[in-house]
Amino acid sequence: MTLSPLRDESPSPVEPLIRSTRGVDVAAAERAAAALLDALGIDRTDSTLAATPGRIARAYAELLTPPPFDMTTFPNDEGYDELVLARDIPFISVCEHHLLPFIGTAAVGYLPGDRILGLSKLARVVEMFARRPQVQERMTKQITQWLDTHLNPRGVGVVLRAEHSCMTIRGVRARGANTVTSAMVGTLRTDPRSRAEFLSLANGA
Repeated sequence: MTLSPLRDESPSPVEPLIRSTRGVDVAAAERAAAALLDALGIDRTDSTLAATPGRIARAYAELLTPPPFDMTTFPNDEGYDELVLARDIPFISVCEHHLLPFIGTAAVGYLPGDRILGLSKLARVVEMFARRPQVQERMTKQITQWLDTHLNPRGVGVVLRAEHSCMTIRGVRARGANTVTSAMVGTLRTDPRSRAEFLSLANGA
């Protein structure tokens, strides 16, 4: 499905976000989880493990299914032209290489154009792209590009910080290591002062 930019001139344009194109088959996922546990040599006859395949299936269904929401914008009647930024937005995503969680926070900012966005929607957009198999670099760009396309602002900036369990509990086991990614478009990328202001606020300075 292709999403069209929000350029409706009505007072309260609303556009439903893209829905998952494939339904979740929890029963099939439960059978697959049971087969995985068997293949790993885990004895499912233990009463404490009997319901584990179902729990695994439901947990991943929750992690990988973004809740629907409506993209609510409002006319920028006051002509507000300074940075709008939401910081410390929590998110949980799943590494597409190992299906292990990575957990972090997002800072999302934009320079308004003709319309402004309901503040809770910044967190909703982060959640929409987090609830799927991901890599952090792609997720950062997706949030940035989506807001740029659908809000048509003068600039967008996104900074993600996350701890990846695929790196902290396996492999190198670098506990406490964080990955930071950023993406900027428009004025926040091309104007040094705007870029510096965004990064300073995103970093809590």
